Amino acid sequence: MSNYAPFIKPYVQYNEHGWGPCEVPDVDVPYQPFCKSDRLGKICDWTVTMPEKKFPNKYASSFGNSSQYAYFHEDDDSTFHLVDNSGSKAFRPYQRGRYRPNMRNNARGRGRSGRGNAAGGVAGGPSAGGGTSSSTKYGKTGRETRRNVGRRFARNAPTRLRESSAMVRSDWVSIEEIDFPRLLKLALPNIKEGQDITTCGSLEYYDKLYDRVNLRNEKPLLKMDRVVHTATTTDDPVIRRLSKTMGNVFATDEILATIMCCTRSNYSWDVVIEKLGTKVFLDKRDNTQFDLLTVNETSQEPPMDEEGSINSAHSLAMEATLINHNFSQQVLRVGDQEPRFKFDEPNPFEEAGVDLASMGYRYRQWDLGNDLVLIARCKHNGVVLGPNGEMQFLSIKALNEWDSKVTNSVEWRQKLDTQRGAVLASELRNNACKLARWTAEALLAGSDQLKLGYVSRVNPRDHLRHVILGTQQFKPQEFATQINLNMDNAWGILRCLIDIVMKQPDGKFLIMKDPNKPMVRLYDIPEDAFDSDGNEEEDDSSEPLGNSIDN
Repeated sequence: MSNYAPFIKPYVQYNEHGWGPCEVPDVDVPYQPFCKSDRLGKICDWTVTMPEKKFPNKYASSFGNSSQYAYFHEDDDSTFHLVDNSGSKAFRPYQRGRYRPNMRNNARGRGRSGRGNAAGGVAGGPSAGGGTSSSTKYGKTGRETRRNVGRRFARNAPTRLRESSAMVRSDWVSIEEIDFPRLLKLALPNIKEGQDITTCGSLEYYDKLYDRVNLRNEKPLLKMDRVVHTATTTDDPVIRRLSKTMGNVFATDEILATIMCCTRSNYSWDVVIEKLGTKVFLDKRDNTQFDLLTVNETSQEPPMDEEGSINSAHSLAMEATLINHNFSQQVLRVGDQEPRFKFDEPNPFEEAGVDLASMGYRYRQWDLGNDLVLIARCKHNGVVLGPNGEMQFLSIKALNEWDSKVTNSVEWRQKLDTQRGAVLASELRNNACKLARWTAEALLAGSDQLKLGYVSRVNPRDHLRHVILGTQQFKPQEFATQINLNMDNAWGILRCLIDIVMKQPDGKFLIMKDPNKPMVRLYDIPEDAFDSDGNEEEDDSSEPLGNSIDN
């Protein structure tokens, strides 16, 4: 008898149709099919909380997901006590090869100079005290670094909700909502230059000494006690007279420019439309902020609505409007002995004993097609003799600087004489809508030149004293091309809104820019919708600008 255990030959199944067992025994063991091409992932990872974003199906089985081997904890945790809740920072596998510019720049700087921060201290400032300037750390100045950081945080900041220019009431009926992408696709080409119907008022000549103003020869901005009437369409006696015999669409250049450049606006605005038979009148509401100039409307960080602050959105709008009024009159040769250019008719808003500002009005008409004839009041601010002795009409406007550190923009007192293009580019970025409106108004009026003045505060904390730092002039058509203002698209937007109103029955309507969305809305409103808002005065002209703004 042998001391060894007996050898029993095992039974080997023979699979004639493939490899593997012929039948699976009935055993309570989980089974999951797999493929040889499947990737085997990690057995256990206590740090990864989320799957990889770049390759979410990297370790997925070709037979589909299965929870056969998933772990389920079913024990009672009542006796479990957490000792350390600090944990470890989650390691994200897709950040392993992330580019670290600071480390690379520092290593590069040390490798080239061989002296670390010593070389940077000589270039950026004194290094004897052991400190390094902000320009040697990142290759930029401290202001540029803070500006970039501010822009990065501004992109992630929550969206600020703006207030609507008019409170939408329950009895208003929404007719149309048109977003800006649709408006940008519109075009009405081949609109000819407007034809003059009549001209009114008188203009003073531009003082060419202001073309020599620069940073070393700045001039203080003076307060000009002259009245500028900002009458709306239906309050204009000339338009009332012309509407009886010609035209079927009536407006002013400010209203037309606001509608034409609406795709560049961020703030809310509204225009009242009255349809009477086949005639349409585009009006602005009384006692509104329609005539106030916006400041930094299109910047990444527009002014805050801080009540009582000199840098609030409303205070800056009042300041910019007053600066524009004073500058447009100061640069003219004012005086009783100075010559004036007179148009065919006197100023329609002339009053006895009131010193009116230099203003020339052109009432012009355009054929928009489809039996639509537009008549609008346009204006000039001054006149100058051209090189060949011809008269050139001017549109005079003023850009204002209030605090370059708050706005993170170019400082005018350092760059205006040497890098005027950079200053203008900054203004085009922060005030794109305002500059587009000014350009559209100059084109509608047929101005030969657009004069821009650069006006800055004497002290950033003083909003009452200003100085003129320089002037610049453009031809309106060339400036429109420079700022990418397409007049074919502008006319198309105006024609689109007029066509929608023409299809409606007679009544009162309101076009309003949505305060928080890039779209305009058209409402059908009752006849007495705004009667409770403006019963203070009922004049043929709106309140004069010189009396409404106090310096």
